[in-house]
Amino acid sequence: MTDSKPDVSPLSVPVRSQEEILRLRRQHLNPTLSVSYREPLKIVRGEGAWLYDQDGQAYLDMVNNVCHVGHCHPRVVAAGQAQMARLNTNTRYLHDNIVEYALRLNSTLPAPLSVVFLTNSGTEANDLALRLARAHTCAQGVLVLDHAYHGHSPSMIELSPYKFNGKGGAGRSPHVRVLPMPDTYRGLYGPSGDAGQRYGAHAWSAVESLQAESMAPAVFYAESLLGCGGQIVLPPGYLAEAYEAVRAAGGVCLADEVQVGFGRVGNHLWAFEEQGVVPDIVTLGKPIGNGHPMGAVVTTPEIAASFVTGMEYFNTFAGNPVSCAIALAVLDVIEEEQLQAHALRVGQFLLDGLRGLQQRFDVIGDVRGRGLFIGAEFVSDRDTRTPDPQRARAVVEAMKARHILLSTDGPDDNVLKIKPPIVFSQANAERFLDQLDEVLRIL
Repeated sequence: MTDSKPDVSPLSVPVRSQEEILRLRRQHLNPTLSVSYREPLKIVRGEGAWLYDQDGQAYLDMVNNVCHVGHCHPRVVAAGQAQMARLNTNTRYLHDNIVEYALRLNSTLPAPLSVVFLTNSGTEANDLALRLARAHTCAQGVLVLDHAYHGHSPSMIELSPYKFNGKGGAGRSPHVRVLPMPDTYRGLYGPSGDAGQRYGAHAWSAVESLQAESMAPAVFYAESLLGCGGQIVLPPGYLAEAYEAVRAAGGVCLADEVQVGFGRVGNHLWAFEEQGVVPDIVTLGKPIGNGHPMGAVVTTPEIAASFVTGMEYFNTFAGNPVSCAIALAVLDVIEEEQLQAHALRVGQFLLDGLRGLQQRFDVIGDVRGRGLFIGAEFVSDRDTRTPDPQRARAVVEAMKARHILLSTDGPDDNVLKIKPPIVFSQANAERFLDQLDEVLRIL
């Protein structure tokens, strides 16, 4: 597929070759910045579930869970443009947009989650949430899941085994306890019916470990579905058991919805709802602004009151009228286009199709997910469930050559992650499944 629409920009920016851009990035930008694919793409435009390169070639985007309601959704773009042309300033002035957004967001969440703090990113949201939890509990200890990622600030690197146990990491900090991932495919307890309770019970021993060193738990951080951990769906009863252990020791419980919130999982607007629990704090990011930098923390009045110590929390850009106009438009689009139900329907079609391929190709060991948050785990041996990262990466590159964009994740980097904009259609899904079928035949 090609697209001849010109790339119109109000900026006088020189058009450079891919090679020159790579050279200039290496010379003048953060040297740890990575690029996707062996042959990087220069992307100049997006629309819906598609990205377009400098030659107008279209690529089906199956890995961008930031542009939640589609790249450059006209409703979202118009809301930002209109508000930017009228006013953008900080929250020390009164404005309708911020209170309207708080009201709209709160209406989607269970009681008593009703106090909103706006931020500029998911990292900022998780960082602020740690301050809230510690102010409320007067404790320092934190429980996290293995291979979790909660952000790039210093405090969040300390809470992200994906980072602190990875390359360049400094290892676990004394105030952190790491719980095993509740992985029912390759984890400790397999697919047993009581796996949720058995995994959740590790929270009790983690609390005891903190107490043995004269520390108490302030908060338990858990993604409602695990992203960097390999698109893991929590087994039933997991959060209920872990929350009980943490709350019994005086801590609070946080649901990190930065990747999976706003209807992506299909059966609920918020993924934690599938577990039948109500967290004390919820953090939001990525899809909240459809690519516009924004995040949020929602908590209870009691926890919010504990944060009122005399020190003001002020964030120059958070909650500005433009950000809130964009975020309101995102909520409008999700509701009016019935995208939550769409994610459920198309996601089930994708899961069914992947499980059909799993029956025919032994290299797919497991298929899992909810809505449009899906993982396919590649193995070299079905019986031993030996991870096969080389095959997973080869699939990603082969699909990219067919103009379908994917990526990998998981502790062994062997899980094909699928999390497209939730406007991703059944026709898009059929295209993906057909192409993946062909790729698996030849690899």
